[in-house]
Amino acid sequence: MGFVKTSTILMMIVVILVAISYQSGVEATRVLNEDFASGNQHQTYSAIYEKAKFTMEFWLQKLPSGPSPSGPGH
Repeated sequence: MGFVKTSTILMMIVVILVAISYQSGVEATRVLNEDFASGNQHQTYSAIYEKAKFTMEFWLQKLPSGPSPSGPGH
């Protein structure tokens, strides 16, 4: 088998596999709850936001203040 014939067969196999993959249907892996759009979601979001904000403030307070140390690359 020559290189051209081998590459042609390989290319045909790739095209067939791509065509088959586009034909198959895709289903959802997770279904959303019915109450996804309820008002409770906003309260949960704000609680998570407040906790993240508090955590970031805590981390930023632990950073050293003042000028950066002089050294190579500065």
